[in-house]
Amino acid sequence: MNVALVGEESPQPESASAVSVSDIALPMAGGAAAEARSDEVVTPDVSASEPEAVTAAGGSSPSAKSPYPYTRPARLPTQQGPHGLSFDFNDGCRVTLPKSAHPWKVCLSDLDTGNILYQTEIAGGGVKSSKRYYVRFRVEARQQDRVVFSHDYSAADRDVLIQFPVGTLGDTLGWFPYAVKFKERHRCRLTCAMAEWLIPLFREAYPDIGFVTQKEVDPERFYATYLIGLFFDDKDRVFQPCDFRYVGLHRTAGYILGVDPTETPPHVVLEDDSRPIAEPYVCIAVQSTTQAKYWNNPAGWLEITRFLKAAGYRVICIDRKATHGHGIVWNHIPHGAEDETGDRPLLERARWLKHCEFFIGLSSGLSWLAWAMRTKVVMISGFTHPLNEFATPYRVVNYHACNSCWNDPQLRFDHKDFLWCPRHKETSRQFECTRLITIDHVKSVIQSIPGFGARPKPATGGRKSAGRS
Repeated sequence: MNVALVGEESPQPESASAVSVSDIALPMAGGAAAEARSDEVVTPDVSASEPEAVTAAGGSSPSAKSPYPYTRPARLPTQQGPHGLSFDFNDGCRVTLPKSAHPWKVCLSDLDTGNILYQTEIAGGGVKSSKRYYVRFRVEARQQDRVVFSHDYSAADRDVLIQFPVGTLGDTLGWFPYAVKFKERHRCRLTCAMAEWLIPLFREAYPDIGFVTQKEVDPERFYATYLIGLFFDDKDRVFQPCDFRYVGLHRTAGYILGVDPTETPPHVVLEDDSRPIAEPYVCIAVQSTTQAKYWNNPAGWLEITRFLKAAGYRVICIDRKATHGHGIVWNHIPHGAEDETGDRPLLERARWLKHCEFFIGLSSGLSWLAWAMRTKVVMISGFTHPLNEFATPYRVVNYHACNSCWNDPQLRFDHKDFLWCPRHKETSRQFECTRLITIDHVKSVIQSIPGFGARPKPATGGRKSAGRS
């Protein structure tokens, strides 16, 4: 089945042929697929269908259920139909039907594929699809062989909410352009819920989109709601039509929203668009959230910093933290790099990135911000496959070493383990995915950037860096 339902009577379809798509219905509260109720109209318990892991690249521990990371939908459907019927698309397709002397025959179908997803007969109660990602549903309700209500999904001129559940930088930068594509395709009134500190990156560039925090969401006003995230344990494809590890961290949003998954960087409008320093410079970011993301070559960043300075560039480190780690493992910005670390506004980071000659980083948020600023990105990563991030001709990966564990669905990422290395932890091969990326390899990629090698000339304007070196 493709729905969970609640009602006085909930018989199976009259014949097997009535159900064209065979999916497993999500359980109701208490574990039942249907619960009899004769005294009131009810809808399925939202908590029964919460994903067990909806996280960013930070992941989630497989041993403990994470807190629900979204604003829950209104308890009852928000759109009113005839005869006391109500419906919406805020948690999949939801329909409630009042108790009636004549039974309701309800049919949910996919207008694009032509499949009947579910049909049943019910005296009164609620029906909800198991699929929560975008489907262009048709809802039809009949009584006494007469169509009482029929509605084809159309978000045009209606309020739609897209929720970005996490406060990490890179994920939201990668996902947000697909929300823009959804708005353009459906001509809806779009509201995006995200972390407050991320909103300034988008608000000026997208004045026709509403931006709110999760706490500011009013779930009663929306026709449809879609949840963007990385659903690690969604084996039944309830929240995503395909596993994000196969299609890429950012492109999964395109599949969830039913839009072209081709990547497109977002636009960012700077309050101050001037150069931060006069001389040509390169930005680097060496820190990340888990050791597997780091460039674990012991002398790597030190030698690359020397290499860049010898080529005539100032080297500016724009990490949030100058030192980061866990337990006995700590990572430091390289000697010789100018320290512009600190808890700075993202728009300030974007300004540094816009005017740098190029950026060198990891599979982390500042690489995505550089991409958004249309800056050349040298990305050093081994634990992710290149399809996981945006395309760059300056990707550095060593396929001779173990690699791409993040994109292996059989390996469950554990963000609580800072030293996570699922294939080789506590062996001599731990973190070989980046430890075996050589300094010469990174140098050769940098040297392939057009214009590198010619002695840079100082640009006019800007200021001297206040940071130390």
